[in-house]
Amino acid sequence: MSTPYPTRYHRGWLLFAMCCVVVAAGAIAVTFGSIAIPLETLLHIVAAKFPGSAIARTWTPSWETIVFDIRLPRVVLAGLVGSALATAGATYQGLLRNPLADPYLIGVSAGAGLGATIAIVFGFALIPLLAFVGALGATSLIYALARAGGRTTPTTLILAGVALSAFLSAITSFLMFQGESAFRTHQVVAWMLGSFALSSWQSVAAMLPYLGIGWFVLLLNARALNVLQLGDTQAQQLGVPVERVTMTLVASASLITAAAVATSGIIGFAGLIVPHAVRLVWGPDHRFLLPMSALVGAAFLIIVDTFARTLLSPGELPVGILTAFCGAPFFLYLLRQKKETLL
Repeated sequence: MSTPYPTRYHRGWLLFAMCCVVVAAGAIAVTFGSIAIPLETLLHIVAAKFPGSAIARTWTPSWETIVFDIRLPRVVLAGLVGSALATAGATYQGLLRNPLADPYLIGVSAGAGLGATIAIVFGFALIPLLAFVGALGATSLIYALARAGGRTTPTTLILAGVALSAFLSAITSFLMFQGESAFRTHQVVAWMLGSFALSSWQSVAAMLPYLGIGWFVLLLNARALNVLQLGDTQAQQLGVPVERVTMTLVASASLITAAAVATSGIIGFAGLIVPHAVRLVWGPDHRFLLPMSALVGAAFLIIVDTFARTLLSPGELPVGILTAFCGAPFFLYLLRQKKETLL
């Protein structure tokens, strides 16, 4: 019997419900920290910012600073990064027709890691910029290497990504161990594990334009991505320009991944487990899968980051460690389920 996926009528309500979950997860996350802020007080602090509010301020000014300058931008950035990685993961899994695909499969993280390592080791100030350039450069190079006979197939794209990722990671490791400063080496390691410790509204503002463009293009091509599931030949016969759509999807997914990685460092597995879980529960229609993956990814990374900064309070864990704890067993489960296909 087929899985009872939601009808078109119910999808709008499900998306609305998931939006509420994201907002609730974000609000609860802001209350946690070395200084606990009651949820009711948090709501009053936020409401007091609206014009004409008559709420009496019974909290100290430092609480407003904690909420608006420290925790809220971190929660918003975690949500944006989680949604970007999950959306890119859903796109790669659909495009490559491989449930084991994630945003790092075709070398985006390796390129970003190399760019950030160069910036840190040589003392450049623009770490996010070089990480972004490295991610997009690696994606462009992989796509160029994967083209054969004027077209790009999922298999050659995966193989080119794996090979170039290994090469770029080797260069990153070489540079890291060549660094003369132990502090800079520690910076590289911390960045490679992912963190939102330096989040700010400037980071949110810098990331939003790239996410907006990437999400718009991906949603615009969601129907074509559905047709590509039938195979390149049938999709071509149905009028889909396979090569152009493939290039557009790869570029857009890589754009939002590069923006996420350049902002927060490398956070693995978020783009693997979220879209696959959404696909299992709500079906493979990318017109619904992409926005739902974005919302679930946002809630997932907000929750994981909350644990990362509170488990060892006043210290904190790199968020990439916790996503690996969640993602690695799930990856092995997928690998076991798909081993007959992969062999």
